[in-house]
Amino acid sequence: MTEQEKLHDSAEYKKMRSQQLYCFEAPELMGSIIRANEICAKLSTMTFNSPEYRKIIEELIPGLPKTSAIVPPFHCDHGHGVIIGEHTFINYDCIMLDGGEIKIGAHCKIGPRCQFFTPQHPIDYEERMQSVETCYPIKIGDNCWLGGGVTVCPGVTIGDRCIIAAGSVVVRDIPSDCMAAGNPAVVKKKLK
Repeated sequence: MTEQEKLHDSAEYKKMRSQQLYCFEAPELMGSIIRANEICAKLSTMTFNSPEYRKIIEELIPGLPKTSAIVPPFHCDHGHGVIIGEHTFINYDCIMLDGGEIKIGAHCKIGPRCQFFTPQHPIDYEERMQSVETCYPIKIGDNCWLGGGVTVCPGVTIGDRCIIAAGSVVVRDIPSDCMAAGNPAVVKKKLK
């Protein structure tokens, strides 16, 4: 059994991916994080045009379409929780905490320094002192444009063809064909 198969078969991984409270310090999860951190460190010494860039980014994010690109530096917790559609471009300094899956559709433009956070720490302070959290997936539809510095919080879905203004903090779902802005982001107008 490969390391990846062992990880996907572990109880804490299954809890993490199914929105249950899980221990983020479980050895198999820490191994996955360390692996991703090491690959992200390699990427930080490269440019988008470095000869070894494509091999390294595909090692980090399995299934990354050839038509899509992530400009280094890039940071994530695992990499295998990031799913990106065709013809999507992710600019410099993106952070994806992918304990929960982060799905970004096709033909999306993600501005520099965007952040996608799936972990949610417990509300109760005593529980928060333990090494536990819950992860809620993030979904970005097709043909979306997120301006620079957008933060997407746990469990948020952004519909197709949306524009999220630079610097916005998205804490709740945004329907398709909307332009949203602010902290917290609110729909400013319907597009189309």
